[in-house]
Amino acid sequence: MAGGKIKKEKPKQSSNHYQGGISFHKSKGQHILKNPLLVDTIVQKSGIKSTDVILEIGPGTGNLTKKLLEAGKMVVAVEVDPRMVLELQRRFQGTPFSTRLKVIQGDVLKTELPYFDICVANIPYQISSPLTFKLLSHRPSFRCAIIMFQREFAMRLVAQPGDTLYCRLSVNTQLYARVSHLLKVGKNNFRPPPKVDSSVVRIEPRKPHPQVNPKEWDGFIRICFIRKNKTLGAIFRIKNVLSLLEKNYKTLQALQSSQNGSLAGAEAADMDISALGDYKEDQSMDLDDGMDDEMDVEDGDADSGVSEFKEKVLAVLKEKNFSDKRSSKLTQEEFLYILSRFNMAGIHFS
Repeated sequence: MAGGKIKKEKPKQSSNHYQGGISFHKSKGQHILKNPLLVDTIVQKSGIKSTDVILEIGPGTGNLTKKLLEAGKMVVAVEVDPRMVLELQRRFQGTPFSTRLKVIQGDVLKTELPYFDICVANIPYQISSPLTFKLLSHRPSFRCAIIMFQREFAMRLVAQPGDTLYCRLSVNTQLYARVSHLLKVGKNNFRPPPKVDSSVVRIEPRKPHPQVNPKEWDGFIRICFIRKNKTLGAIFRIKNVLSLLEKNYKTLQALQSSQNGSLAGAEAADMDISALGDYKEDQSMDLDDGMDDEMDVEDGDADSGVSEFKEKVLAVLKEKNFSDKRSSKLTQEEFLYILSRFNMAGIHFS
């Protein structure tokens, strides 16, 4: 414009960040650890033995991989991005580490994982839940996993009864593993920096494996956390819940009468538990939103069959006053006890 200053257009900033000519995509969860002191701390806290086979997920350009190779016997790195696979191969080609690094190109959630002693990984956060339970379902069981998660997800993993973040994820994970928080990690330790802070968590599978049917357990816990701050008595009066349980009850009775067998014992304890991580609820806070469920509660006795079954369900909860307790404050032992009492009464959740 005449009489005005000509503004120079600034070159558009790419959403991708670069290292060694490779662009990182936030949409794929590619946030590379750039702080060498942090990498050293993670490896140190992992307790790696010189004889360990280490599983690394999403190695990126290999900053953590190099330290893992120095500490252990072998590293198996699973990487979905072919560009990163090539970068890893170039980085360690011709070095003493080349024979001790195995790179598997593929989606870790769809890849059959080989044997490993310990998992150390900075993972894409969008696969946090399904990956956690895929690892816990892996056989033979590994010693422990040291994983970088989004801070909120990590705090839900370690949450205890009564904590605000205590939820289905907490209960399901802690049934199969001991979980502890190791380290807080600020967003500026990554390139490109994510929008949220992170935490490093230690996951140690329980041995022996819990003797519980995973499908039965998951069905039960899902119902308990429909409204985790309501009493169990209120939750198990909800029409849809009673209807589902009665359907299961009648189906099981019919099968047992024809097959003279049981479908719910601990014999199913070795079933795949990876499905426990396949739920979208992990993306929310999973808190009681204060909504009233009165419209869903079975208060009438119009159907005597439903009423009798309701009394059967509530009779279980009346033991030790569980009907007045809330899922948000129940322990693992209490959940297991209630489930066992329901099963003994012929009431099942899968």
